[in-house]
Amino acid sequence: MNICPGRSGFPIHRPMFLASVTSPDEARVCVGAGADLIDAKNPLTGALGALPLTTVSEIVEAVREAPGQTRLVSATVGDLPMEPTIVREAVETMADTGVDFVKIGLGGGKAAFDVVDALSAFDVGTARLVGVLFADQNPDFSLVEAMAKAGFAGVMLDTAAKRSGRLVDVQSPENLSEFVRLAGQSGLFCGLAGSLKRDDIGLLGRFGADILGFRGALCLDSDRTFAIDEGRVACVRAALDALSDLAVPQAG
Repeated sequence: MNICPGRSGFPIHRPMFLASVTSPDEARVCVGAGADLIDAKNPLTGALGALPLTTVSEIVEAVREAPGQTRLVSATVGDLPMEPTIVREAVETMADTGVDFVKIGLGGGKAAFDVVDALSAFDVGTARLVGVLFADQNPDFSLVEAMAKAGFAGVMLDTAAKRSGRLVDVQSPENLSEFVRLAGQSGLFCGLAGSLKRDDIGLLGRFGADILGFRGALCLDSDRTFAIDEGRVACVRAALDALSDLAVPQAG
């Protein structure tokens, strides 16, 4: 399965379904219920909390062994300070687990640009880099172009403080549309996440993002720290499949 460069126009396409998991068992549940991209993340240690490397390797193995079509695996490196050496070391060790994508949270200011520059042409084997901007921390969208120049594969917009509201609460439709447009213009695939609910899919599907990411909506009682429920995963899959293919003008 390939992730195409970000799409900035229309018609509406069905975005890939990213499911964040904490264990091989959760990965198997999500693959079985239709997730396209399995994201290894620890919700107990922050917005981009990192799982132990051994657990990530086990998740990769579980996904690779699952029957049916090939799924992709991503993993976060943790909520790290914007220190190039620290980030590079974390990226290198996470890439060694065999994931397809390594996700790096990028704060604001010059330090974030320094981290992106330090990762330019950085050899992480077969893994690709994905930058994550935080919608509730005044994200600098000019980082998108910097990531593209540094050889990143994609960019995501997520929320840092999960209790501050969902992605659609902290960013306007116009800003979300612009983010997707910039990603596509830069040749990066684009993802949207941040306490998303099933009801958000209809709106977000109109922006042309390549990925929509979920955790809380897949869990018992909609609590991202609880176990994933297969029925909830299936409901999100069905909602994504139901997106209209009708062409509509893009907002913004």
